Amino acid sequence: MRIVVVGAGLGGVAAAAGLHRTGHEVTLFERAPELREAGTGIVIMPVGLRALDALGLAEDIRGHDLRGGHFGLRDWRGRPLLITDLVQAQRQVGTPAMIDRTELHRLLRAPLPAELVRAATPVERLEPDPEGVTVISGGEPVARADAVIAADGIGSKLRAQLMPGHPGLRRTGRMDLRGMLPRPPGTATDLLNGQLVDRRSGAMFGLFPVGDDRLYWFTDSALHGPPPGADEARRQMLSLMADWHPLVTALIEATPPDAIYVDPIAGLAEPLPSFVAGRIALLGDAAHAMPPDLGQGASQAFEDAAALTRHLMGAEPADVAQRLLRYDAERRPEANRIMRAASRQSRLTSRTGATAWLRDTLLRAVPSWLATRQLAALWHA
Repeated sequence: MRIVVVGAGLGGVAAAAGLHRTGHEVTLFERAPELREAGTGIVIMPVGLRALDALGLAEDIRGHDLRGGHFGLRDWRGRPLLITDLVQAQRQVGTPAMIDRTELHRLLRAPLPAELVRAATPVERLEPDPEGVTVISGGEPVARADAVIAADGIGSKLRAQLMPGHPGLRRTGRMDLRGMLPRPPGTATDLLNGQLVDRRSGAMFGLFPVGDDRLYWFTDSALHGPPPGADEARRQMLSLMADWHPLVTALIEATPPDAIYVDPIAGLAEPLPSFVAGRIALLGDAAHAMPPDLGQGASQAFEDAAALTRHLMGAEPADVAQRLLRYDAERRPEANRIMRAASRQSRLTSRTGATAWLRDTLLRAVPSWLATRQLAALWHA
């Protein structure tokens, strides 16, 4: 069966590789001139790793386990609010992976033959009919498919075409600044695998090891107006976090400018009524863009890719619409649940004033065993 995948991000590449391995005639369209993924570190939850196992893509990724003995939520000075036993959570539901996003993309696309990729080919629209779907790029037909997987990211043009009544993206009023750097000697290990929150400003800083020799950090802070460039965003964060734990500003200052990324945080204004329209299915951020607070974005995209691959296995062209409805029935309720949970978590961690003080007080009262169980439930989600 002829299947077109639009978008060569992590989810799109995983879906294309999985569908190719199960015998379909796959073409992957990407607007960029080459397949690559820029960025910093990324966490893959155990559910995401199991999805990659189902796609035959997890073998080299499972060697990048998230390391450390605890996961900590702390105040801006590094004082504990909620500490969990990372090892115990891993025993219960499995170990997340923490990997360089660029390396992850390379591993996912490795099984995909180069001749199946059409780079520098932005897909403008899809023209479905009872017999298939015509793919339009540059105003001209470039492919004919029995099924199309739209994995064109958070700003998906194809989502807007398929769901014209949907309000689309909504910014949260927050900014994400993140970076990766070589691990400085003497890094305070108690801050690894953790997040610091500031009830005064609602800002947040997270820190995770990537392998033995690098660190990935990220921030979440209020955004007023358009997002600034990386240099200005870094200056703003250094000013905002000047009295935080000293490691925070030290790491931000030590990160090379070309290793820093900034984005406004956004998610779908409301869940989609369907991930499917006839022979076309949405995947990943195109289907369920969410704030990054639960670290589930990539894992949910991989679950989409595994479900699509499974439901389309052995399908004939006449089966496509019914098979995709099964995908929608499986994935939409769960992905939308995670999307709503991520939005709630975003609101919780960005609280200020009296409600943030109450939040911190309640977190300090949670016993470690209960926090560990909640962490395991989050990873299992």
